[in-house]
Formats: sequence, C-alpha cells, structure tokens
Amino acid sequence: MKKSILYILVGATLALGSCSDFLDKNPTDQLSTSLFWQSKSDFDNALTAVYGSLQRDMYSSGAPNWDALTDNGYGQHNYYGSNAIVQGNIFPSSGGYISDIYTSSYQGIARVNTFLDKLGTYEGSDISETLRSQMEAEARFVRGYFYLQLYQAYGSVPVVTEPLDFDTQFKAKVSAEEVFAQVVNDLEAAIAGLPDVPYFSAGGHAVKSSAQGLLLRAYMFDAYDSNGEPNSSILQNAKTLCDQLLESGYMLADDFTSVFQSGSQEGNQEIIFSIKFLAPDNSTSMDQWYGDWLVVSPLQNLVDEFEEGDQRLDQTIFNDYVDWGGGNIHNPSNNRPTGYGVKKFLTPSLIPYGYSTRSDQDWVVLRFGEIVLLKAEIENELSGVSEQVYDAVNAIRNRSGLDDLPDGLSQDEMRDAIRHERRIELAFEGLRYYDLKRWKVAEEVLNQVTDGVIPYNFEERFYEWPLPQSEIDKSNGVLEQNPNY
Repeated sequence: MKKSILYILVGATLALGSCSDFLDKNPTDQLSTSLFWQSKSDFDNALTAVYGSLQRDMYSSGAPNWDALTDNGYGQHNYYGSNAIVQGNIFPSSGGYISDIYTSSYQGIARVNTFLDKLGTYEGSDISETLRSQMEAEARFVRGYFYLQLYQAYGSVPVVTEPLDFDTQFKAKVSAEEVFAQVVNDLEAAIAGLPDVPYFSAGGHAVKSSAQGLLLRAYMFDAYDSNGEPNSSILQNAKTLCDQLLESGYMLADDFTSVFQSGSQEGNQEIIFSIKFLAPDNSTSMDQWYGDWLVVSPLQNLVDEFEEGDQRLDQTIFNDYVDWGGGNIHNPSNNRPTGYGVKKFLTPSLIPYGYSTRSDQDWVVLRFGEIVLLKAEIENELSGVSEQVYDAVNAIRNRSGLDDLPDGLSQDEMRDAIRHERRIELAFEGLRYYDLKRWKVAEEVLNQVTDGVIPYNFEERFYEWPLPQSEIDKSNGVLEQNPNY
C-alpha cells in the first residue's frame, strides 16, 4: 500500500473545515467539542491534518525555489518574492517568504497546540497510553519543525505552546536562545516518544530517527558563531545524534534518482522523513513547475561546479529540454533564462508536463545522504581530517561515479571539499540558503555572484529577517520588530 497516512487526508480536511483554516483561529471559529474530538478516529483525522500543515508549497513541492535565493539558481516567476530578497529589498512590509514563514509556521503550531490540548484531556478508552504518547510525539515533531523554521528565519519570536483565546492572543517575543530551546525541547520529546523503527517501515508517520535527523539539522544550524567559528560543545551534541543515525538502519540508495521519483520512494532506505502526496486528490505541481514552467533556473556557476564524470549533473539539471532517453523528451513552454532547468524532481512517466499533470512524488525532508555529509563536517570541525571524514565524503562521491578525494588534504581543504559536495548532493533541496547563513558566508558568497540574472545584495542584518509588519500592527504594541529594520 502506498502512503497510508494520506488515506484519511480528505476526510480529515472535511472534518476540520480546511487544511489552511482549522486550528488556526480562535475557539469561536472551531468545531464544537460536542461534534469532534469524541473518538480515536477524530484524533487520527486531526493528526493527519497536523501533518497536512507541512504540505504548504514552500515546505514541500515549492522548496526548490529556496535555491533561487542563492548562487544556485534564479526564479523567473518571483515565487514568494525571491527576487526582492536576492536584491536585498527586505523590509517588514515585504510579502512572500518574509511574511509567509511567520504566518504559516504559527498556523501549523496552532494546529499542533489544539491537538495536544484535546489529546491531553481525552478520556476515551479507544486511545491507549502507548498510542497517546506516540501521537503526542508526532505532533511535537511537527511543532519542532515549525519552530526551527521560525528560528532560522527570524531568531527571536514568540513561543506559544497552548491554544490561544481572546485574552492571550497577543504574545511578546522571547530571546532567540529560548526559541532554540523550544526546538530542542519538542524534538527531544519526539525522540523519546516515537517508535524506534526505520521511517521506510512506518507508513508515513515520523519515527525516532526522523526527530533525531531534524534535531541534528537544528544543532548544525546553531553550530557556528557570528564569525563562522565552530562551537565544539554544540558539535559534540550533533555528533552524538549523527552517530546514532548512522546506526539506525538507513543506507545510501544505489540509484540517486530513486530518492526523488514517485515509483521508488516507498520503502526507500535512504529517506528518513518526507512530506507525503498521493495523486489525484492530493497532488503537487512539481513536474509542471520545474519541467515546463522553469520556476527555478540553475545558474552557470553551479553547473560549472560539477566535476567531470559526476552523474549528478544529468540527474539534477537539464540543458534546454528534459531528456529521459529513448525519445522521451519534453520541451518546456516557458523561457530558459539561464539555458538550464531542474530535472531532479521530475517524473519520466508524466511527460508531457503541463496544467493537467498530477504529480505525487513525496517531498524528501531528511535523507541519509545528508547525514553522511554532516558526519564528515562534524568530524572535520572537531578533530580535523581523518579516515572517517574521507570515508563519508568518498561514499557520496563514489555513488555518483567520482573517484575518492586525494590524500593529504588539510582541514581547510577538506572543509571546502565537504561544502562543495553538500552543494552538489543537496542542490535544489532547499538547504543552500540556510547553509550559507549557518556558515556565516552568505555575504562572501552571494555578493560575488556574477552570472545571476538579477544583481545580488546580501547585508549582515539579513541573517535575521524582519517580522511581518502586519503582525506587529495587530499585536497592540506587544510584538517588537527585530533590530535593524
């Protein structure tokens, strides 16, 4: 069976009003307890809706557009206001990513908070204590995900862990350190309560390793100071998680493309967590956006970064038109601003790509390939070049037809090699922008892009975005703007 967590998504959506509205509003707009929250089935539907909050385009099928904020690509359609961000036009009144990360994250958090509140007071015998604990852990995993989005984007924001009402709806910011502590708290609770089984055997539900992988990513975002110097204490925490994940039953898929294409994702032993889709009722526009509209166009400097013989070049990027071999080709209807398009997330069998295309490849949030590269990064920063570091990087390279790295690299040279492999391996998976931020090299890298379709401008203050002015305006003076805006 395919993607069992989605079988009740339509029912959940109907029961909860809509995926984008329910649990986002004050209690007067919510379903009465007398109509809902009365059985295990209600909680199953509500938990599916909690997962459904992750399906927003910017977190799933639209995630490749995050690379349009970086030296990897250009977004000709300006999705989420990407072009203004690239050019440094970042203001409290900006829409797109600047406002949407904030509002969508709190909508997801509100959904989780209501779910946890109702679960905590439910007395029905059809939910065992074991199942109650697992449901709570799954919901807290999702809340941890959203607080990580807020932390990465803004730093200091309000922390809300209970349903809000008329008297409590306005919340002041807490420090960035407290926001990060909430991320850790939620994900550690998730780790403690989720099943210790591989994700590929869990029917689409988050598992212990999913939470470990997300917490590892959080630690790595926080692992470098304002000068880009590594924090050994945080890296030690990351190392513990990374080593546990390396022993959790995952492996690199033999075929790199199998991780991203619908027919080979179920049971794939590289995927640690994904956002599920199931056509036709729960489909995405991935093939249309990237194969026909060219929503994201790779830049020449990224194409040049691929080494000769690297199989990932053809697997990630197409030149002018999509070619799967044997005459199975697609000529995009939109312009090719750079001459290139993103091939990585396309489905061969769905050609020709267009308005009627119903894509259902899952969006892979966490995968083992990233864990292997994080192992190399952690070990190199903590202890310098070692056999472990070489083994990790070479495993990634060898899968794509490349030879081992040369012997005798210094720590700095290895750091460059690891960051190069991360850029290539994870291209258009939506991680590059925050990689540049966490390494504190965004100014250095982005301000030196010379082949962009539009000019680049990154300022130091952009490491933390402004809070949406609309949220500040309606907070009755409670919510304060971030500094420098």
